[in-house]
Parts: sequence; structure tokens; C-alpha cells
Amino acid sequence: MIRITLLLLLLFSQALLAQQIQIVDKQNQPVKNAVVWLKGSQQLTLPDTHYTMSQQERAFVPHVLVVPKGANVEFPNLDSIMHHVYSFSKTKQFELKLYHDKPEQPINFAQTGVVELGCNIHDWMLGYIVVVDGTVFGQTDKQGIVNLPLPEGPHILAVWHDRFNDISSPETIEIPTSNSQFSYKLKQTLLPKLELNNDEFDDYE
Repeated sequence: MIRITLLLLLLFSQALLAQQIQIVDKQNQPVKNAVVWLKGSQQLTLPDTHYTMSQQERAFVPHVLVVPKGANVEFPNLDSIMHHVYSFSKTKQFELKLYHDKPEQPINFAQTGVVELGCNIHDWMLGYIVVVDGTVFGQTDKQGIVNLPLPEGPHILAVWHDRFNDISSPETIEIPTSNSQFSYKLKQTLLPKLELNNDEFDDYE
């Protein structure tokens, strides 16, 4: 069964075109950690794919996690103190009360959109889960570049960043697949980077 699955993945990947996409801001500077996905895409994925949003050194790691609609996400606490993770976002509301280690059950994200995370104990902790309507997605590197395997196009790509003024609304652009490289300039100005204060002392050691 595993050999058949891997063979199907290999055959499917050969029908895809590797597209290099660069995201820049209004000053033509590379944008790091932008989320980019192909809207409505379906790509074969291994059945044991799982996603993790950790709490480590009093921060969410990664700061931004991208998952497809319907994904299960685990929230392991890698610190020696307790955390109390919650979200009041319209996309997904949930609460994981004070806990060490890892909750027994992962959280399912069945609706697309942006989920903003916080911790009731550590106010500076902030993280995001972006639930996308497709299975072809990625995040840009320091050069603002992400490589996505795209089938024959054209395609509608969505772009999101946690420094958007309205984090509930991604920008979209139609791109061809005739070129191996494509650059997209954001329409909006990114907000200044938020500096969060990490207080190493609390009452939940």
C-alpha cells in the first residue's frame, strides 16, 4: 500500500511545474514569512501528515502555521511551566486550559480563515494558524521567495501576512505557469513589526 501511494505521488509530481514566487512590499523589498497558497488546489498528501503548534520559551513555535482545511493540530507545551492557549477568532474558537506536556486530543480546523492564538497566562504570546482552501501552500524565505508545485495554469494565488492591517483578508492574484519565476508586489503597506515583551517570571512554574 505504501509503495502504491509513493508511486501515485511520484506520477502526480511529474505533472506539476515548479514555480518560484517572490513577494515584495511597496518599496520592492522582499517580504519574509508571507503565506502563499493556490486557492482550491488538491494535491496528493501522505495520510499521516500532522501539524504542530508548540509553546516553547514562552512563545508560539512557529509564529505562523499554515494548514489545509480539515487539518488536526497538536499543541505540545515544551516549557517547564503551564500555558493556557485560546482563540476567540471567528474561524475557530477553542480553549486549552492550564496544562503541561500535550493535550490528549488535537484541535480540528474545519473552516478556512485566520485563527489568532493567545495565552491567558502570558499576554505577549501571539501566534497564527492560517487555514487554507487548498493543499498547495508555503511560506516565503528571507528573500521573499517560495517554491510551489503548480499544475498547468493559470491559477489564483492568495497571499497573507500577519502584518496586514486586516488579517482576515488575503490578497489574491492570477498568475500563469508559463514562467518559472513570478514576482508579486503587495497592494497594502505592512504594519510595523510588533515587538513582544517576554517576561521570564510568572506564577505557574
